[in-house]
Amino acid sequence: MEQPTPRPAPPGPETAATVCARCGAVAPAGAPPTWTCSVENGTREYFCVDCARANIRAIEGRLDSSWW
Repeated sequence: MEQPTPRPAPPGPETAATVCARCGAVAPAGAPPTWTCSVENGTREYFCVDCARANIRAIEGRLDSSWW
């Protein structure tokens, strides 16, 4: 069986500015520890403190069933 060609990894949060997926706020030196990270449809998304606090129930409600 033929192996798929590996794709290069996208730049990580330590090399690029992190942008809030909801409001567009920018954290210039990677994701601060107070931001929330979510993997949705195979894509890692970050949410700033304000957006995470405002939407915590929705964020927790969408957890994959294997995590709860």
